[in-house]
Amino acid sequence: MLPLAGMRVIELSSFVAAPLGGMTLAQLGADVIRVDQEGGGPDIDRWPLAPSGKSLYWAGLNKGKRSVEVDLRSAEGRTAVARLIEDAGIVLTNAPPRPGLTYEELRRKRPDLIHVQLVGMREGGNAVDYTVNAATGFPSLTGQEGADVPSNHVLPAWDIACGLYLTVGLLAAERHRLRTGEGRGVQVALSDVALATAGNLGYLAEAQLGGRRPRLGNYLFGDFGRDFATGDGRVMVVVLTARHWHDLLQVTGMGEVAEALERALDADFRTAGDRYHHREALAGILTPWFAGRTCAEVEERLKGTSVLHSRYRDFADIVTDLHTRPLMAELDQPGIGPHLAPGSPLVFDGVPIAPVAAPALGGHTGEILGTP
Repeated sequence: MLPLAGMRVIELSSFVAAPLGGMTLAQLGADVIRVDQEGGGPDIDRWPLAPSGKSLYWAGLNKGKRSVEVDLRSAEGRTAVARLIEDAGIVLTNAPPRPGLTYEELRRKRPDLIHVQLVGMREGGNAVDYTVNAATGFPSLTGQEGADVPSNHVLPAWDIACGLYLTVGLLAAERHRLRTGEGRGVQVALSDVALATAGNLGYLAEAQLGGRRPRLGNYLFGDFGRDFATGDGRVMVVVLTARHWHDLLQVTGMGEVAEALERALDADFRTAGDRYHHREALAGILTPWFAGRTCAEVEERLKGTSVLHSRYRDFADIVTDLHTRPLMAELDQPGIGPHLAPGSPLVFDGVPIAPVAAPALGGHTGEILGTP
């Protein structure tokens, strides 16, 4: 029995954050019914695509749900969705309010309604991950040192964080309803999620207090960490404690050289600040050791030590050993075919939650709405 068995959620959504929130709930046992406009929402054919032309993106973010297609432009279609929401008592959405489907209208029919709404900006206005990221300052810190243009990253970090905030907010509201019988209207703004993260990590306070963080390329801010070229690739090495540093020197045989450098620079490399301030000098003494070895040799030497490390891999490298990862399981997705797909990262009592295929668009319309 999965933890959210018995919960039903009506999802009106598209793109990443809201579908991810719904999928997270579905993987935990909730009956999540995604409602789309007839023909599919704007993300129905979003890349990447399978050889069949089906969206891997859509299938990946809608695993384990049921799917209903209605004409949301018609009063009849909106009435049918309103009945679904009234029966379920929980709705998760990033869709603009439509007549008959606003929080106020739905709450009149279901006073204990839990309504979770994703918006772009709390003060009004649309936003997506790329625009929020640009506005929050992170591209000014991303990219190679010395670059004079901002660099975006490919990971939709704010969408992902926002999707999980939507899930937390929904579960908190459901907990409140169990205790009090009262419904809640919950709103999460994508821009707030990014801004809160920048504040929680100290980036905003640092700027307010006069600090100016530089663009560092692949260096770690505040300690020693960077990528090193090997004989056949690159590895990322991270030091966060005095033990990490000690073990790295032991493995590389650079202890005496590091001690001499400490004396010359009047530094103590057991401290994070000195490792960071002298990162270029430290990289200089370590670079030849990595360059003279393959990635496999580096990994073998660092294995069993406290040093944090990983070789750089691309997605093609990763898929070669997906079968060894307990998160992954074989999934036969209609329209796409068999492939390894992730289940939930949450593991309860040692039992993994396997992936369940995404529905065909509208595949449950007749079953749920009682239409032919």
